[in-house]
Amino acid sequence: MRFMSRRPASSQSAVHPVAPAWRRAVAAAITTLAATSLALAGCSAASSTSGDSAGTTYESGDFRVVEIPPDKRGEPVSFESTTERGAPVSSTDYRDRVYVVNFWYAACGPCIVEAPFLEEVWQEYQNDDVGFLGVNIYDQPATAISFAEENGVTYPSVIDVNDGTVKLAFAAVTPIQATPTTLVMDRSGRVAARVIGQLQSASILASLVDTVLAES
Repeated sequence: MRFMSRRPASSQSAVHPVAPAWRRAVAAAITTLAATSLALAGCSAASSTSGDSAGTTYESGDFRVVEIPPDKRGEPVSFESTTERGAPVSSTDYRDRVYVVNFWYAACGPCIVEAPFLEEVWQEYQNDDVGFLGVNIYDQPATAISFAEENGVTYPSVIDVNDGTVKLAFAAVTPIQATPTTLVMDRSGRVAARVIGQLQSASILASLVDTVLAES
């Protein structure tokens, strides 16, 4: 079923937190979060971030979404690596496409909780040529494959534990100091939105993707 969340891209010229079209979804998620705070806590706390949220401190368990207007976005991210099944993957595979990047690892509780939300959005937007890529920052391929099979995840993940080059490529333009962190990339390969902590619902990510898809 199609998410009823499509809307024109924002015309604001500064980084702003939760976009108006999906504040209700976040409010509902916060209600759920209050009841299950331990389960939804981030696997690692972020502190003294830089880039699009300079000076902001995040405590473990906090959830934040930041949208970045086109004129405030950083440089395109370039990376090259290998998926958990040994296939080569690089930023050129997503050229001229909107895509989602999720940083995770198998023993991260919030990563397990949010996995169905990510898969739901992936399934919904494949026909819109939206790409999805996980970045596993801790595990070897066998563990990542087991996680995908057990949690019904069908999009690929980079295995980044050995050299960390993919995370470093994204961290050069946006803070990635908590796991999980989810990014929405625009057609120019720039970070357009960032979700810090466990994704609270599929609708939140769907709205972010819709916004970037609507950009000319």
